[in-house]
Amino acid sequence: MLKTIDVDQLRPGMYVQRLNGPWLKHPFWRGSFLATIRDIERLRRSEVETVDIDPSRGEDVEGAEAGDTADVMEPVASVHAVAGDADRGAAAAPTDLASELSRARRICQEGRDAVEAMFREVRMGRTVDPGAMMPLAEGITASVDRHPGALISVARLKTADDYTFMHSVAVSALMVALARQLGLSDEECREAAMGGLLHDLGKACMPLDILNKPGRLTEDEYTVMRSHPEEGERLLRDSGLENATVLHMVRHHHEKFDGGGYPARLPAEATPLLTRMSTVCDVYDAITSNRPYKEGWDPGESLRQMASWKGHFDPAVLKAFIGSVGIYPIGTLVRLSSDRLAVVVEQRPGALSSPLVRVFFSARSRTQLLHRDVDLSEPGCGERITGIESPRQWGFRELEKLWAP
Repeated sequence: MLKTIDVDQLRPGMYVQRLNGPWLKHPFWRGSFLATIRDIERLRRSEVETVDIDPSRGEDVEGAEAGDTADVMEPVASVHAVAGDADRGAAAAPTDLASELSRARRICQEGRDAVEAMFREVRMGRTVDPGAMMPLAEGITASVDRHPGALISVARLKTADDYTFMHSVAVSALMVALARQLGLSDEECREAAMGGLLHDLGKACMPLDILNKPGRLTEDEYTVMRSHPEEGERLLRDSGLENATVLHMVRHHHEKFDGGGYPARLPAEATPLLTRMSTVCDVYDAITSNRPYKEGWDPGESLRQMASWKGHFDPAVLKAFIGSVGIYPIGTLVRLSSDRLAVVVEQRPGALSSPLVRVFFSARSRTQLLHRDVDLSEPGCGERITGIESPRQWGFRELEKLWAP
């Protein structure tokens, strides 16, 4: 029999069955959980005043000692180290690319490990705890707020072997950057971050020989893979996740603006904004990443291709997405009007077509040049971008060392 108690009465080991209050007023992503010290601290900082506990699944009010401080381990405990006190506290202090790169690399590595752990829980038949991913979402959001391009660019450098896990981290970062670009609320940014992290959870249910196949899938294999959005939603519902916005993203991130996607062929008017955003972010990271069966495309070329796919994306969302990553995203190889090649190393607010670039090669003489940074947005620069080049065709195998040393 459930008991309603004040949050101040809550003790570690009690099983919270229900949080009494609207979802946006509390910091949790599942409706029920075994309370830990960390959970209780977060609840006391929220606007939730009472909770319903189930004494048959945890401690009772009479049985819990007021002084008890024994922590209860969470399924994916390592995630709580990801955001760190500094990252969570430094929410919006802007910084430059070089300063944010080391933190971005750490978030990517720890995020990759956290997502892999979540997939492992599923494959072992255990119920996942999506709320345990919240610190990772907070760390991603803080990094994007400090420098939108750092984490997004580092996450794009994933290897083919890491793709399944790193893809979720990358999409989460892209979702936050796009949400900020669209001027969404903090609550919507939080949903965007979590939706990105959880959108591909259903792939944990896919056979590994299909998920990691180095060649094209057969029609039967593709049919199996197309079930991953519905499997992901099922896993999250079974875990107690009740947020409709996140569940919709997970189930419908493969829908298309013209109604030609799957699993439900939803028309645009039936697809919420965050789900339409997830479609753009999911595809962009997929085509710019190295995968078991293909090398990733250049980021600038990827945007150009996406813009040509009529009916696939919400045009307004795609336009905002380009605004968030830049017409020439960090890492794009470009040709300048002087016939020199350069890599984009920084965006310039209000000058999407004139980023900061690092010149390093003469296309005319095909020789290396001393590296030199050129801010194309400066008056009188005398240089402009004339086109996007393919690193593969030029034989540049480690272009990222120019902008992310």
